[in-house]
Amino acid sequence: MGHNDQKGISNNTLKPLNITTMKLKLENSDIYKYVCLTLALIGTFWIISLFEVFNSKSIVENILLTILYKFTNDFWGGFIISLFTFPIFILINTFSKKKALVVVKVLFVLLIIGQFSLVKYSLTTMLNLGADILGYSFDDAFSTVSVSESISITYFFPFIIFPLIFLILYFLRTYIHDRKLIGIGAILFILLGCIKLIFSSTSDSKHQNKIAFFVSDIVKFQNEKSLLSAYNLNDRDDYPLLRPSHEIKDVLSPFLETKDEKPNIVVIVVEGLGSEFVNGSTYSGFTPYIDSLIPKSLYWNNFISTTGRSFGILPSLLGSLPYGEKGFLEITDTPSHLSLISVLKANGYYTSYYSGGPSSFDRKVNFLEYNGVQKLIDENKYGSDYTKTASNDGGFSWGYPDSEIFRKALTSFNIEKQPRLDIVMTLSTHEPFEFPKKQEYMAEVENRLKISKKSEALKKQIANHKDIFGCLLYTDNALKDFMAGYAQRPDYENTIFIITGDHRLIPITQKDKLCRFHVPFLIYSPMLKKAETFKSVSSHWDVTPSLLSHLVNNYRFKPLNKVAWMGKGLDTAKQFRNIHKIPLMRYKGSLNDFIYEDYLYSNGELFKINESFGTYKVIEEALTKTVADSLLAFKKMNAYVTQRNRIFPDSLNIYITPKTKFSEKQLATIKKYADDKTFDELLLIARDVAFKKQYDTARLLCDYILNEYPNYTDARILKGRTLAWQQDYEASEKELLNALQRSPYYDDTYLAILDMYWWSGQEDKSLEVFNKALKNEVKNPEVSFKMAKAFKRSDKTKNALTLIDSVIKIHPNNSAYLTFKKSLH
Repeated sequence: MGHNDQKGISNNTLKPLNITTMKLKLENSDIYKYVCLTLALIGTFWIISLFEVFNSKSIVENILLTILYKFTNDFWGGFIISLFTFPIFILINTFSKKKALVVVKVLFVLLIIGQFSLVKYSLTTMLNLGADILGYSFDDAFSTVSVSESISITYFFPFIIFPLIFLILYFLRTYIHDRKLIGIGAILFILLGCIKLIFSSTSDSKHQNKIAFFVSDIVKFQNEKSLLSAYNLNDRDDYPLLRPSHEIKDVLSPFLETKDEKPNIVVIVVEGLGSEFVNGSTYSGFTPYIDSLIPKSLYWNNFISTTGRSFGILPSLLGSLPYGEKGFLEITDTPSHLSLISVLKANGYYTSYYSGGPSSFDRKVNFLEYNGVQKLIDENKYGSDYTKTASNDGGFSWGYPDSEIFRKALTSFNIEKQPRLDIVMTLSTHEPFEFPKKQEYMAEVENRLKISKKSEALKKQIANHKDIFGCLLYTDNALKDFMAGYAQRPDYENTIFIITGDHRLIPITQKDKLCRFHVPFLIYSPMLKKAETFKSVSSHWDVTPSLLSHLVNNYRFKPLNKVAWMGKGLDTAKQFRNIHKIPLMRYKGSLNDFIYEDYLYSNGELFKINESFGTYKVIEEALTKTVADSLLAFKKMNAYVTQRNRIFPDSLNIYITPKTKFSEKQLATIKKYADDKTFDELLLIARDVAFKKQYDTARLLCDYILNEYPNYTDARILKGRTLAWQQDYEASEKELLNALQRSPYYDDTYLAILDMYWWSGQEDKSLEVFNKALKNEVKNPEVSFKMAKAFKRSDKTKNALTLIDSVIKIHPNNSAYLTFKKSLH
């Protein structure tokens, strides 16, 4: 700091802002009122906890003990909050006692609303919200919440009632003597402090105060992020995951026949399918078709999903990839890597992906496009022949139900394009559990419960979740119809089916910390020599290594000399054992669980895993430290390979087309326009720039948007239009046809292509595009109008007249259409 700066500061009058010069007028009555506010906050937390306990659909073994633990954590949560807000109270109290009380009341009311919101989230998802919120964009978070809640006027009542309860509790202080109230607070402090110290179960996440958990989890995540950032990642340049491909053993050949032609691979990921719902397990009986496949398949009893939510399934199952900070899909500058998609595509496979929802959610589309998937079907590519899942009260729907997804897949598979890799992700077994013929399937759940031999307590729990178990029946039946349809195809005999769950359903009570990751995994094929069940532990990380090892060793494939997998391959031992080390990301950013030998390490606690894949807590300090150190070593490696692009060398990666790379000059231009802007806002800016004929800048901004959102069709259309405006019609056509392939039901795409053909004098190409618009039932009359003009220019006056008449019939008063018709005579 320079001399002049110092002089400038000394000349300012600081006394009014200097806390040490203030006369703190904090009296006993002020402290008493603040204690009353704190106790009212805690009391409201307690009432919200009672609301949570009595509205929970999960089984509570000891309701009184649960309430005691929750009350204990609510007390300490409220106490700690009051410590943090006390300095604010003191500061404002110095100027105005009334304002100090009002500010603290407002802060506490906001915290109460936050507490109730987090409780609502927990009741829906069976999880406390924490650092995982940092892993979702606003749009993704909004979609997740809105689809899980039915919004109505009554929905907002509790957000008014609980703040009123807080104010009423504070008002009641006038009926209790000051000393009694202070004494009650002191007794609670001592009693609940002892409970917190004596009973370790109070620390379980299910008993935590929701706000305290939310804040502490985010702080923990940020601290760990800072800790990992402190390690010097620049003092090495190796590829720790890189190894010779022959190290991955071909364990599948003993079970699968080898034919002359490469086999088709169909990967089916069933949303929320946990092992507890199949094969005679606790909640089984509602997936009869999957249960019938298991004895005819290679089936792993003790199989692990590497993540507790859907964000991890594609990179783990198809790429055996590390996590990065918040899941591999959240890495915006995608590190070089291999995948089942890219390697099979390079060896002549036609690759496709099918889902009923938005592929942009969790940035799945970025991963799929990086790896070169050739056909991507998501909710934008279903026509009027398909029925979308009914929207909730807020008007939100995840997309198309499972029967429609499977039907779309079956009708889209091209027999001529062989061999194939087809990836199908189901959707229906997810909140809000809306699906076709819902009442019929829920009635079937009741029928099955009547003849079930399950315990009465279990039957009651299933009955409380009839929608979920009905949904399982529906999805299972949709899968059965799909497999029956596929069996009629001539390539069925040369197809390998892989069926698994992405994670275990969330809203059903979880018996322990492991069951969230316990999912079924089976390989079914007419090519199987024999069926087999394995008790050894494997995970989604092991699937691609084993599958590629089998294909490369038995079919004509390009040499795959080096690989970089997290998994070692599937373990086909029949006895219970674990030869893998499997870090688990419970939700985005939460890398605190680890399977090590036959132990589960979770948030500092160690659990033994038994042969039935249940767990029980053990105290083994030396082993706990060994496992914790091993997890920390993985975290360091995970940070290094994902942040430094050290998974697989770019020089060896002949399998993918990398994303657009921007120069420093281009990045400076992007920063100029994109800072603090959403992608929607940036597109509007790009349009304005294009209208000013700054076409290169407009396309640069479009490329920036498309790097993050490849299916942002409006950005691709704008890019195509600017190329046409500069008469680069070949490049424009390529870009616009790409947009059409991605969004075949979007009218602006057709308008842009027809304009481009008009400007370039390629009217002969317009008819093919127009017929596609008709087939896809695009209703915009301008599409027909532009085609009519193309007919006129091509001297097909009769066609033009017929077409414009059909438009005028619907829009009889449109002057442009009427004028054009006159020009035809």
